[in-house]
Amino acid sequence: MKITLPPDLAIDAAVDLRLGDDGYSLQGRLNISLPGLDREVAQALADAAHETCPYSKAIRGNVDVEITLV
Repeated sequence: MKITLPPDLAIDAAVDLRLGDDGYSLQGRLNISLPGLDREVAQALADAAHETCPYSKAIRGNVDVEITLV
């Protein structure tokens, strides 16, 4: 995408242990801060990263992931 990332970008990651009807499961939460980038550009970048990240690919379909721009 050839986007220059802001030097003060931040990603806060958390993993939650949830208890549902079918037992325990994991949920990931990513709060992403990309100050100075247009919100649409930042969202497109976060979405593209989530699609291409090897870790995201490995857990896709097994772990719910919530991505929020802050």
